[in-house]
Amino acid sequence: MEDNKLKAAKEIIKSLVKNGFRSLFAGGYVRDSVMGLLEKGDIDIATSATPKDVCRIFPHVVLVGEQFGVVRVNHNGMQFEVATFRKDLNYKDGRHPENVEFSCEKEDALRRDFTINGMFYDPLKNIYIDYVGGKSDIKNKIIRAIGDPYKRFSEDYLRMMRAIRFCAKFDFTIEENTWEAIKKNALEIKKISAERIFMELEKMLVAKNRGRAVKLLQKSGLLKYIIPELEDTIGIDQPKEFHPEGDVFTHTVRALDMLENPTRTSAFAVLLHDIGKTKTMSISDRIRFSNHDKVGASIAEKVLKRLKAPSQLINDVCSIIENHMNFMNVKKMRISTLKKFLSRQTLKEELEVHRADCLASHGDISNYLFLKEKEKELSLEKIKPKPLVTGKDLIALGFVPGPLFKKILDDVYELQLEDRLNTKNEALNWVKKNY
Repeated sequence: MEDNKLKAAKEIIKSLVKNGFRSLFAGGYVRDSVMGLLEKGDIDIATSATPKDVCRIFPHVVLVGEQFGVVRVNHNGMQFEVATFRKDLNYKDGRHPENVEFSCEKEDALRRDFTINGMFYDPLKNIYIDYVGGKSDIKNKIIRAIGDPYKRFSEDYLRMMRAIRFCAKFDFTIEENTWEAIKKNALEIKKISAERIFMELEKMLVAKNRGRAVKLLQKSGLLKYIIPELEDTIGIDQPKEFHPEGDVFTHTVRALDMLENPTRTSAFAVLLHDIGKTKTMSISDRIRFSNHDKVGASIAEKVLKRLKAPSQLINDVCSIIENHMNFMNVKKMRISTLKKFLSRQTLKEELEVHRADCLASHGDISNYLFLKEKEKELSLEKIKPKPLVTGKDLIALGFVPGPLFKKILDDVYELQLEDRLNTKNEALNWVKKNY
């Protein structure tokens, strides 16, 4: 697929060049190629051709930002963003320039966010074009804003979060002036829409070094404007016999880094799993956080709604947080309760969250291993079997639909999960005898 995409992108370049237009690869693909990464970012195309020129050359074009010189070319079943070399003028909304001026490739490079993202690549000549020192900064592992960092961030304050994401993902450092600009402009992140902040946060949390990303958000001052509830966990002490690693924030950061191949559900669940501890901390025989799981689920719901997260994600994350303390009881559960536990819709993510939670604290993952073993032992049919008795069966026995219906069906299903009722006849006879 990667080879096909590269081939299709080269064909677009060839067509543009054939028609007399300077055309180059830009953006993430170029950066990742210079870094020698196997998985590369999207291939964007920068060209001297205007949108009208591109529409004339290619039959399948979608105008996505013609006023900014941006169109989308569909070629061989794949889509590529093709943008005219431009110079941006007068930002007012903190995201889009009020107008642009078509220009040359050097000015196009100088308007971009960071040096590592400001390089071009000519796939026909196999050469890199670097007007901003991107190669040098990649070699020295530095994230540096192009030109004046204060100006770059004022054009789009989300770039502050992007700087942190790239820094963590690639294990780079942020250049001093760029870092100072982030710290001094942290409050301005409030001008960015919740949807865009959520999307950037999601990218951070499913990438490498996600714990470092969250620490950088905190050190930069951004976290207190994005998720102040998480900032509040700093300094919330925990009982050392269970949490030798330190306070709640330290534990959360460690747990994030313990995740393997996180989904956005497991990542956000870990990020917010102990957020209820700030509201439930008490000291008696030791530090305790009674009901922090339930309180945390409620706080997490408010946080995710404020970030405009998708409804399904909110439901799943809050369900995981509310259930995450029940893992301590799994070895003592009745078989019916255990089967219900194993049949939870979010079980896969919950297991991973629990494993990361344990490894980031006391290190005991015996309950995780117990559940993984039970998963192997019990087939899906045994964990979540089809009910032996239905409402229709109860009606056939002469029962009238009502509150008793649910109690009978729940009782029968409980016994079925306990393997005490194994056939429909056994179940019906049990109903006749007991009701």
